[in-house]
Amino acid sequence: MTAPPVEGAANEAVVHALATALRLAPSDVAIERGGRGRRKLLSVPAAARERLTALK
Repeated sequence: MTAPPVEGAANEAVVHALATALRLAPSDVAIERGGRGRRKLLSVPAAARERLTALK
């Protein structure tokens, strides 16, 4: 059994987790596509590129 979705909670959690991992403010992370689906496309500032590639 799965829990019903809570409006926006998953998106906030994804943004917060990525921002924390990249040492960014959550406002620097944007959901470009997939806000209502499981697969999401997020954008971060170019300055975080090095930190992003380190996560791979």
